[in-house]
Amino acid sequence: MWFIQQVLLTFVFFLIFGKYLQLRWKARSFPPGPSPLPLIGNLWTMRFNLHPETLSKLAKDYGNIYTLWLGETPFIILHGYKTVKNAIISHSEEMSGRPITNLMKDMTHGKGIVVSNGHSWKQQRRFGLMTLRNLGLGKRGIEARIQDEAQSLVEILQAQNGKPIDASNFIVHAVANVISAVVFGHRFSIDDPTFQKLVEINHALIDSLGSKSAILYDSFPWLMKHLPGPHQRAFQNHEYMSNFVRNEIRIHQQTESPEEPDDVIYHYLAQITKTNSDPDSTYDMANLLQVVVDLFTAGTETTATTLQWAIMLMLAFPDIQEKIHKELDEVLQDSSAITYEDRRRLPYINAVIHEIQRFANIAGTGTLRRNIRDITLDGYSIKKDTNILPNLDSVLHDPQYWETPYKFNPKHFLDKDGNFKSNEAFLPFSAGHRVCMGEQLARFELSIFFITLLRAFRFQLPEGVTEVNTSYVAKVTLHPHPYKVCIIQR
Repeated sequence: MWFIQQVLLTFVFFLIFGKYLQLRWKARSFPPGPSPLPLIGNLWTMRFNLHPETLSKLAKDYGNIYTLWLGETPFIILHGYKTVKNAIISHSEEMSGRPITNLMKDMTHGKGIVVSNGHSWKQQRRFGLMTLRNLGLGKRGIEARIQDEAQSLVEILQAQNGKPIDASNFIVHAVANVISAVVFGHRFSIDDPTFQKLVEINHALIDSLGSKSAILYDSFPWLMKHLPGPHQRAFQNHEYMSNFVRNEIRIHQQTESPEEPDDVIYHYLAQITKTNSDPDSTYDMANLLQVVVDLFTAGTETTATTLQWAIMLMLAFPDIQEKIHKELDEVLQDSSAITYEDRRRLPYINAVIHEIQRFANIAGTGTLRRNIRDITLDGYSIKKDTNILPNLDSVLHDPQYWETPYKFNPKHFLDKDGNFKSNEAFLPFSAGHRVCMGEQLARFELSIFFITLLRAFRFQLPEGVTEVNTSYVAKVTLHPHPYKVCIIQR
């Protein structure tokens, strides 16, 4: 027995040592980085998550382009605006691929917009952009829906009578109703239990995708498929979302389509019919299902989280809130609904909204890319189909482009005369071919919701609370810590 144990231990040792040598040899063809360990790569170094601080510390040691290993899979990290710009803007076409992690591959089967690639991705993205334009993005259609939801949110918050509340659920439901109107063609009552469940499941799905067990699933799918954990709940939550969307599609199919389709589902069903005889068409029911899930999930989480940051930052910086109220009172003297164009007359508020997006940076490090052709970045030859992470956090906090990168400072977007000024390193939606498809919708929502709320209310800390925690909670997106607020009608 003792001899057999010794043989097994020796075998395991040489197996692990062989893996280590294999990784070291493979790493020679990649940019420098911390030495990967057998099986787990650099997961221990990363604390099993891609925290912005961890990536910034590694950049100080290894430079603006370095390699991390998730298990035995290499990921090239790009740090700082110049390096990221050179990749995703100067090499936009070559960097248009999306690596499909094992979890997302098993969940979405490569369908939809977010994790699809090649011809299918191009068709689905083109459809999404075209449909948003047809539904009125940049026109009166969607803007009117945002205005209605912003006003409904004002009425709900007024009913709280200034008592200390956690406003996050009210905000999430208001934003979710905007994207619901876009994809489903109708809004929901905030008291609708089905809608509440949908929003709850959507939030849980995103949380589970950012869990440590999800990262472990990507590295060891053969093992994690059989183990319990948040990654299993991700599959369950995705299936709930899919079943909800299937039912909405079924209702649309059973109802005569309007002469002018007024939501994403009707537009997509019409596109399936239109391209039915095209052998190159990727418009089908499976892609429709995932496109709607993608739009609802991303369209709810990102904007709602940014608005939660916005209110929290108004609590943390009452002097900035006071300046906002002063500009509003001087410029917007009528009671008409806020429009997206109003931001042009409100340079200080426009600067504050941009700074909220920069400082909060809910996308964190951003999303992975994959180069579809061989490219050269900062002198390194990167072979086709390499996983690449343009670290957006390093762009939005690059000290070469931001005077006080880790402080909330609207002056980043104001010139000496108080006029709004842009900054080339402002890339909260990323850039290039994989820029966020919902960027314009998000800009509309943030401006209209934020200005409407600040015109109606003053945000105060509850009695006895003197400090605000402006650090983040790392999930798939970066969330503010939970907080309560007293919302006082002006």
